[in-house]
Amino acid sequence: MDAIYVGIDVSKDRLDVHTLPQGEAFMVARNGEGVAQLVERLKGLSPALIALEATGGFETVVAAALAAARLPVVVVNPAQVRHFAQALGQRAKTDPIDAAVIARFAQATQPAARPLPDEMTQLLADLVARRRQIVEMMAAEGQRERRADKRLKKSIARLRKALEKELAELDGEIDEYMRGTPAWVEKQDLLASVPGVGPVIARTLIAELPELGALDRRRIAALAGLAPYTRQSGQWRGKSFIGGGRKTVRSMLFLGAMVAARHNPVLKAFRDKLVDSGKPKIVALIAVARKLLTILNAIIRDAKPWRTQNA
Repeated sequence: MDAIYVGIDVSKDRLDVHTLPQGEAFMVARNGEGVAQLVERLKGLSPALIALEATGGFETVVAAALAAARLPVVVVNPAQVRHFAQALGQRAKTDPIDAAVIARFAQATQPAARPLPDEMTQLLADLVARRRQIVEMMAAEGQRERRADKRLKKSIARLRKALEKELAELDGEIDEYMRGTPAWVEKQDLLASVPGVGPVIARTLIAELPELGALDRRRIAALAGLAPYTRQSGQWRGKSFIGGGRKTVRSMLFLGAMVAARHNPVLKAFRDKLVDSGKPKIVALIAVARKLLTILNAIIRDAKPWRTQNA
């Protein structure tokens, strides 16, 4: 029998489903009853893979329910699906059409199904995400303060004070949560043993890159959006680029790379060598971030803290 691939387009109120090779399409409500119906119907098909797009959190409950039923589910990058649709010449866009495109994408690329993070890891990811949102709000208020008059500056100051208090409480909650989970404490200590990696970077990687230590350096770089790709055609040779992957993880690795390029002797020497050979500074920074990720991946894999020979 042909392997069955399922694409699900997730919206606020409904789930549009498409199966291949049957070409069957159906819809259920995105509520408890609808998700239960979806699980039972897909269990009867024994699909090889079920793919959903990441849609701002609407997909989380659906993916969790499918994973809990031991169905092979993967949450795919919407940008990759859009590029796939463009390659197919698919310009029309409706929820049922999107579900069909996602199914074809899963069938063609067969991305690896990964289990969702467990409940505790998901909670940590939510806490880290909330902390990031508050930091962004504080930065936005700081930008407004530069252009505000005296009356508005008082309002901004009050809000920033409230945000700072909330940030401190969140940091305390994250600290308490980490201390209550020995495995995370061990991981954080391993990651923070690398000069340039602090607690915030370590916690973000634990929460949002749970594959760290379980994949090879190329695949982990691809997940973080640090794997280079080159544009070329015939005799024309383009430049290499990075992109895709998990933006938050990549941003944290860039922060770590900027610190490591100054204070980590191994990565500082690596960066200086690239710059001295004529590489642009931004290219050198990207290379440092990728090398830093490779080092962190090996440290978690081997459960051994930083040593210069790790590099």
